[in-house]
Amino acid sequence: MRLLDPNLALVGLLTIGCLSCSTQPSPNELKEKTAEATATIKRDARAVAEGVREGWSRDHPLDLNSATKEQLLALPSLQPAQADRIIAGRPYTDPHQLVTRRILSQRDFDKIADRLTAKPLT
Repeated sequence: MRLLDPNLALVGLLTIGCLSCSTQPSPNELKEKTAEATATIKRDARAVAEGVREGWSRDHPLDLNSATKEQLLALPSLQPAQADRIIAGRPYTDPHQLVTRRILSQRDFDKIADRLTAKPLT
């Protein structure tokens, strides 16, 4: 999901910057300012996207029995090898089985427990 077009924001920042200065910046100064603005925009866009993803996962728990690897990797701190073990260990009747089956440590499970569910297979 793209929330902010970095190119559009960059053009806006450069326009505002050029209007507020009376002398033309050197090419190196312009490159530096452009790089700083781009880095800030990227960081902010990532933070917004992460916030949206985190809010969504809290409101809609992820079903361990049907989640894709990509969905599992969107959970905080979950590593690819852990996602693979979760998928290989299906089906689950309760999310805490990730701990009892030694797929995740209790510490890792506690970070994501409120975002998980185990719906019965039909």
